[in-house]
Amino acid sequence: MKKLLLAAASLATLALASAPAMADGELHIYNWGDYTNPKLIEKFEKQFNVKVTLDSYDSNETMLSKVRAGNSGYDIVVPTDYTVAIMIKDGLLEQTEPNAMANFKNIEPKYIHSYWDDGRHYSVPWQIGLTAFSVDTAKYKGDINTYGILFKTPDELKGQINMLDDMTSIMHAAERYLGQPRCSADKENLKKVSDLLEAAKPTWKTFSYDTLTKLSSHDVAVSQNWNGYSWRARQQVATVQFAFPKEGIEGFMDNVAVLKGAKNLDNAKAFQNFVMDPENAALISDFARYQNGIVGSKPFMDKDFAEAPEINPPAGSPEPEFVPPCDPAVIEIYNKIWTKLKG
Repeated sequence: MKKLLLAAASLATLALASAPAMADGELHIYNWGDYTNPKLIEKFEKQFNVKVTLDSYDSNETMLSKVRAGNSGYDIVVPTDYTVAIMIKDGLLEQTEPNAMANFKNIEPKYIHSYWDDGRHYSVPWQIGLTAFSVDTAKYKGDINTYGILFKTPDELKGQINMLDDMTSIMHAAERYLGQPRCSADKENLKKVSDLLEAAKPTWKTFSYDTLTKLSSHDVAVSQNWNGYSWRARQQVATVQFAFPKEGIEGFMDNVAVLKGAKNLDNAKAFQNFVMDPENAALISDFARYQNGIVGSKPFMDKDFAEAPEINPPAGSPEPEFVPPCDPAVIEIYNKIWTKLKG
């Protein structure tokens, strides 16, 4: 911790001189693909004289499998909220106590207490996103801020909708539209979800994660989507707009965490503190195009992005809902509904 506090202050030279473990050291990061700003890594390397290696994964499950196999060689991982909860429960993360770090004061208060890491003993925010959908408003002039777009599709949008190939996102969207709680085990509720999805499916065109290509190529007019990818789509098609459904919106947060037994523990802690600095958090957002949960970061962001509608919900929009993992019994029924839907 002494090394961390020195590094967090404006005494980088002293830190390097008095803390040889920090000098000429290493840090091995395992993060989502296309999610890490090279400028951020360059800045960290220069400030701490640490050589960073970066590998990427495509899902929380891929990362978890690698970590559980042992001897991954990584120090830092960037799991999504529910995966943080799993990794803490399974003893896969170091209790690094970010809440005692110098830059912890910069975290937005509402993100300190969370279902996955209450009080922030293991993790710090990386990026915060929303899952809803995007609409090409050149093809539809009506109100887009309702899940009715997906589940009671207007005639002019039928056959022009892409849904994420993601069971949980679709189930939760249907539950919001129906006014039901997430992860309900009530059989009547689950039947209503199944019936809604089966009735809506003929109006959809595809199930795909490649939302950017789908929208930018005009293959579809609507896609279930994340707000960061919606921003990217709007750079190519100016009429693409991200929806903030009145029925509710799903939030997700990816978090910087340190693996249990990390060989470069001091450097990993320094990185956690580093990304809580507003200027550094802005570098992450400028690249990945999501919010970061760090107070004071917006003045350092690209102005067009800092003021973008995708990350600045209109007044009256619902607060994002971060949903804990459903019980296994509910997941089992979800899987049956999903298998039937995709059949």
